[in-house]
Amino acid sequence: MATDTRAEAKVKSFGENMESDLALEFLRVVEKAAIASARTMGQGDRPLADQVATEVMRQTMDSVPMRGNIVIGEGERDEAPMLYIGEKVGAEFPDGRQVPEIDIAVDPLEGTNLCATGAPGAITVLAASEKGGLLNAPDCYMEKIVVGPSCKHAIDLDAPVADNLKNIARRLQRGVDDLVVIVLDRPRHEKLISDIRKAGARIKLIGDGDLSAGIAAAVIGTGVHCVMGSGGAPEGVITAAAIRCLNGYMLGRLVINKPELEERIARMGIKDKNRIYEAQDLAPGKQMIFAATGVTDGALMKGVRFFGEGIRTSSVIMTLKTGKVRFIDSIHLEKGADVKVRFA
Repeated sequence: MATDTRAEAKVKSFGENMESDLALEFLRVVEKAAIASARTMGQGDRPLADQVATEVMRQTMDSVPMRGNIVIGEGERDEAPMLYIGEKVGAEFPDGRQVPEIDIAVDPLEGTNLCATGAPGAITVLAASEKGGLLNAPDCYMEKIVVGPSCKHAIDLDAPVADNLKNIARRLQRGVDDLVVIVLDRPRHEKLISDIRKAGARIKLIGDGDLSAGIAAAVIGTGVHCVMGSGGAPEGVITAAAIRCLNGYMLGRLVINKPELEERIARMGIKDKNRIYEAQDLAPGKQMIFAATGVTDGALMKGVRFFGEGIRTSSVIMTLKTGKVRFIDSIHLEKGADVKVRFA
């Protein structure tokens, strides 16, 4: 009877626990992308900030042992030179060991405007799951409501805004006037903003970055209790990956208001354009990794800081199956005999 060699055992084991095998590799990916984009911070050049983040993220992922498939990226192949939907990333082991098949959703720089102007809230972000674990969402808007664990099943996309806010307040054992709701500052949200204010809640308007806002809403102590409004559907899938890791709650529905979008979702196999998705529908994987690094200061992470002897980054890495949420403060030292590490 044949027995497994040690090498054969490694072939079987690597990738079986994707979260443990790859979480720190993906942390490295978002850290490097954040550092690259932070070097462009405040220069007013949105395309450059996004370009350098995308290039570095692509290069770094090509050093990770995996067969990665980009399911959410910078766009279709003819729109994006790299990290396009369907692009293959990753590296093989030199000794021929098998590597896992991974679906990946990326936003190399969420908040390009924020980075270009030096405003808070820009991040680099990546979500990964086993094959089929992330919805390949069309590039359209998605109506969203995101709340924390205490408010599971207390919200309804079709309910009046005032009713949703009363239900959230009741679950949190506070008044509606104590709630803070994040809304993207867009003309399409004029009625939503009016309804929230009439209900008595406070609003934090943001110029970009509803993905990082959704994460903040699911973490106690950030001063944010809910995110409402429509934002990008691809970002909604990445948010859903984080929400699952944080045990939060999210509802989303695609905004299909053009004939070309009807055709697009039909080609993608989406049969019900009015379906209301929960986080586990958008990110159904059994194993999930979410990694993000701050580019500029935000509610959860500080931005990249450059100093004489290195670079400091602030990141979060979450895994679903192993139930870990790690906030990581890293110092990337310059090479030199007299380099010193300073605390705080």
